Amino acid sequence: MAKLIYIVEDERDIADLVEHYLKKDGFRSESISDGQRALERIRRQPPDLLVLDLMLPGMDGLELCRILRSEPATKRLPIIMLTAKAEETDKIVGLEMGADDYLTKPFSPKELMARIRAVFRRNQPPEEAKAVLNYGKITLDGERHVVSVSKKAVELTAKEFGLLEYLLKRPGRVLSREQILNAVWGQDYYGGNRTVDVHIRHLRKKIPLLDAAILTVKSFGYKIKEEE
Repeated sequence: MAKLIYIVEDERDIADLVEHYLKKDGFRSESISDGQRALERIRRQPPDLLVLDLMLPGMDGLELCRILRSEPATKRLPIIMLTAKAEETDKIVGLEMGADDYLTKPFSPKELMARIRAVFRRNQPPEEAKAVLNYGKITLDGERHVVSVSKKAVELTAKEFGLLEYLLKRPGRVLSREQILNAVWGQDYYGGNRTVDVHIRHLRKKIPLLDAAILTVKSFGYKIKEEE
C-alpha cells in the first residue's frame, strides 16, 4: 500500500501543489490547514510522514512538532518542515525541535519529493528488509509464509500472519488499533477497531509466548516488547 503523507499547510495553492506531486510519485496524501486539527487527525491515524508548515492557525508547527515528539505513537514520525521562515536560527530551532528535514519557501516540488524519499530511506527500519524475523523461539518466514515456534509450525490465518509480522517489525513501539487496522486490513476496511483485539487474542492463544510479549496499552492499542 502506498505511503500516506499529511500536508499541514494553510495556503491552499501550496497544499494543492504538494498533493499533485505526491500523487505523481505514488504517495497517498491528505491536506490539513489547521495545527490543532492536524494533531487530532494524526492521533486518530498517524501518517507515514508529515510535511509541516510552521505558521499555522490553531497551533503553530513548532508546537505541533514538540507534542508529536513527546508522544510514544508519533515520536518517530518523519517530519519535513516546509516554511517561509528562512533564517538560520529558524532552521536550527526546527531541526532541534525534532524535524527530520527543513525546506524553505519558495521551494522546488521536485526537491521536496527527493527529500521525502531520502527521509523514508533514512527511517526505514532494518527489519523491513528481512524476509525472516526471529523473536525468541518464534520464527516468521515472510517469503515462505510460515511461522514456527521452536521449529514447530503454527497454523495462522492470513490476517493473523500479517498482524504478527507487523508487530515483530516494530518491537517496543506503541501502535494504535487504528494504525494496526489500516496497516494489516487496509484503509478500506470498515469492520471496526475491535477486530484487532480479536486477532491479538487468537495470536496469544495459538502462540502462548505472545501472551506476555504483546502488551495491551489501555484505551489505545498494543506493543510487542523488545527482546531482552
